[in-house]
Amino acid sequence: MKIAIFSGALIDYSIHEALQIAHRIGVDGVEIAGREPHLSPTTSVLRVKEIKRLAGELGLEIPAIGGYMGRFSELGDKESTGEFENFKRMLPMAAELGASLFRVQQGGPNGFLAQDYHYRKAAYFIDRCAEEAEAYGIRVALEIHNQSILETTDDCKRLLQYIRQDNVGFIHDAGNMYITDTDYGRESVLQLGSRLLHVHVKDELRIAEAGAAGSFNNLTRHGEEAFIQCRLGDGAVDHKPLFAALAETGYEGWATLECFAPLPVEERFEHDYKEVKSWLAHPGGLA
Repeated sequence: MKIAIFSGALIDYSIHEALQIAHRIGVDGVEIAGREPHLSPTTSVLRVKEIKRLAGELGLEIPAIGGYMGRFSELGDKESTGEFENFKRMLPMAAELGASLFRVQQGGPNGFLAQDYHYRKAAYFIDRCAEEAEAYGIRVALEIHNQSILETTDDCKRLLQYIRQDNVGFIHDAGNMYITDTDYGRESVLQLGSRLLHVHVKDELRIAEAGAAGSFNNLTRHGEEAFIQCRLGDGAVDHKPLFAALAETGYEGWATLECFAPLPVEERFEHDYKEVKSWLAHPGGLA
């Protein structure tokens, strides 16, 4: 398993600085955020080639583009078509950078509030995205995310009923699933099966109220709850059963570090990278 950093957690830096930070930490690659100042539908061909050149010089792969377009389940047809057009504009960029995955946002509301039409509408545009991506050898990845129609693996299976394309799958995110209060261990990996395309890694902690740096509120099935972003091991998300299951099932994809804890950038990512490397070194002791 290779390890990447999500450049969205470095959005206050230029993409050039983000790549340099990733190189200093020692990870294998960077999942590039699909928004400015890193990469967007308006990014020029010359800038894409420059990003590719610098990543190559630093020995970094670009396994995925963390796109922000989509939200098809909640937007009108005109707005969804505009999001689809932005996705198409970015596909040649993703291919040039060597990315094999492109994240698309499915949209809300929370899975426990979503109706069947939300899934059908999202599936229609996701299939269109996947058809376009297939020509580039790219798969469309949907992140299991709190406050979206995909909060649980059951939600993912519900959406798959309406998906026709084979190059559509999911990003497992234990931190998001902890917020949702759903299983994110072995059973979640088994349920996703071959549709598990990518893994995001971050830690979170339920707290009494938001207000401190790195804290936020979310609507969950329990009501309005407060959370704070943490380094791995400082929060309540136990990733070890997940990584044991990934080893058990022979997962050969990437894991992207997504730490947003309110700490200096390199300090938090060096810590999380060391933690994940220790898990990978002793997979038999994780269960």
